[in-house]
Amino acid sequence: MIYKKEKNINKKFLKDNIVYISSIVFAILVVVCGVFFRTSLENGVNLVYSIIIDKFSWVYCGLMLIFFLFCIWIAFSKFKNVKLGDDDSKPEFSNLTWFCMLFSAGIGIGLVFWGVAEPLTHYIKPLNLQGATPEAKEFAFTKSFLHMGISAWACYSVLALALAYMHFRRKKPILISSLLIPLIGEERANGMLGKIVDIFTVLATMAGIVTSLGMGTLQVNSGLNYLFGVPDNNVVKIIIISIITVLFLISACTGVNKGIKILSNTNMILAGIFLVMAIIIGPFSDMFNNLILGLKGYAVELVTTNNNIFVKGEWYGKWTIFYWGWWIAWAPSVAIFIARVSKGRTIKEFIRGVLFVPAGFCIIWMNVFGTLGINAPLDVGMVAIEKVETALFMVFETYQLGWIMSIIAVILLFTFFITSADSATYVLGMITSNGNTEVKNSKKIVLGMMQAGITIVLLFAGGLAMVQSASIVMALPFGIIMLIVIVAFTKELYAVEGESESLKSKKISVKKVESQS
Repeated sequence: MIYKKEKNINKKFLKDNIVYISSIVFAILVVVCGVFFRTSLENGVNLVYSIIIDKFSWVYCGLMLIFFLFCIWIAFSKFKNVKLGDDDSKPEFSNLTWFCMLFSAGIGIGLVFWGVAEPLTHYIKPLNLQGATPEAKEFAFTKSFLHMGISAWACYSVLALALAYMHFRRKKPILISSLLIPLIGEERANGMLGKIVDIFTVLATMAGIVTSLGMGTLQVNSGLNYLFGVPDNNVVKIIIISIITVLFLISACTGVNKGIKILSNTNMILAGIFLVMAIIIGPFSDMFNNLILGLKGYAVELVTTNNNIFVKGEWYGKWTIFYWGWWIAWAPSVAIFIARVSKGRTIKEFIRGVLFVPAGFCIIWMNVFGTLGINAPLDVGMVAIEKVETALFMVFETYQLGWIMSIIAVILLFTFFITSADSATYVLGMITSNGNTEVKNSKKIVLGMMQAGITIVLLFAGGLAMVQSASIVMALPFGIIMLIVIVAFTKELYAVEGESESLKSKKISVKKVESQS
């Protein structure tokens, strides 16, 4: 009798913690492979990456097109005034704080890392064009705006909107598996099928955050080396990751309304100062002209690239497909976080805020820092793009106040590093706690250390290319899950909100008849 009772308790414990246990097992496997079978790990990841780029690039492009079109449709649909919560619910955060939290959680490190490096690389080495020409400049800003613009935020919006609706209005757990209830039913969503979906969510989230942490570590180390002569080696990288891990765990353990909120606002202040200083030291007229040039090309690119989903080639794999994979891998983490802080907003307000405001800021950022890079001496630019994590600091050196800008950049990398990691850790804790928003600090610490361990292993196994490949590989299965989520969410809207609209219409008709009689 006692044995049977213990067996039932163990089965319940395993079921409740299967996502968490699977995450730990996966992290241990990656770390063990990285330590003892580094070459095999690198070869294996590269093989899967090559197959995906060669055979499945069209899937990533097709998914991003669908996400974009869905956001535009729902913002103008009959569901646009549906609230993410009860009809009388109010937003938890002010618009400014909300925008800061969206931005800091969604893209931070990527902007600092690629702000100078990407436009400069496209300008000097454009696809099928001669470098350092007016045509190359248009190409550089067009592609940079495409990769950092609306497409990324459409990816986040789709998932975040469905999560916020199902959690705050339909009172379901804030889990990706809960989004499939309209298709597979609540029992299966809460059962093993739902757990498998949540496991894939955790793996995709880890891939996205590891990519960002890897890039952030490389650039912080390069910046410290360039500015202060700190050695650029693996020991320093481990120290950087360890320090930042401690800091983001402290922030994560204080909760969303304290640590993450304060850091998000601090981030935006720092980023704003950084951006204004860049505008002051740079050629403003060139920045304005490049913005117009880039937006003109971006408007065309948004249509042509989204329709031409069968793009192939090394360049597209290294840039466009990497970005699409990175955004999809980041989507579960960012979406759950966005959903968590978006209660009380209408669907129209949500899409307007999440899709356009951060994307507009990102485009301005890429324009300003891209102009600084392109206007730097060409010989400096050619050297800088050979090691992209140092490009920012090399370009700043050619401008007045460049050293101060570099110092701010390093500080900003640290703060973005922390906000990205602590929001991801909070989200991972929620997923592995079956949607419980009150995550134990002990679990956050374990998850944070797992992220740090995987980042170190992948960096040592293959550097920047390896952490980039991680996002692309894990994004494919999760991208398919996101497509299914769109179907389920649309079905739920028509079943629930469509019925509500019908009842409202009937009540209005009855009132009219009564008033006439």
